[in-house]
Amino acid sequence: MKLKPLKFVGSSLDDLRNFPDEARRAAGFDLYAIQSGLEPRDWREMPIVGSGVKEIRLRMLGEWRVVYVAKLQDAVYVLHAFQKKTRKTTQRDIELARRRYKQIGG
Repeated sequence: MKLKPLKFVGSSLDDLRNFPDEARRAAGFDLYAIQSGLEPRDWREMPIVGSGVKEIRLRMLGEWRVVYVAKLQDAVYVLHAFQKKTRKTTQRDIELARRRYKQIGG
């Protein structure tokens, strides 16, 4: 089976690399599943960002999120990776993901 390539938009790769080791490994496992055409273990849709956008939810050493879109044929795009510090995703994180979604032609 052919894996879809991962493409990181903006600072999302550096942001993901700054996650704690355990959260980074879990995110990598989930991204590999997505590349393989499967779903991550814990996710939700993010239509507020754009069509087909989802977020991986990681709950270890805090709350961590990886916002991605996999519906495009050429790649899985990671739009944003961040630590969630409030119950609701901040408008700043939503706007950043939205801008990056538009950058890839979404």
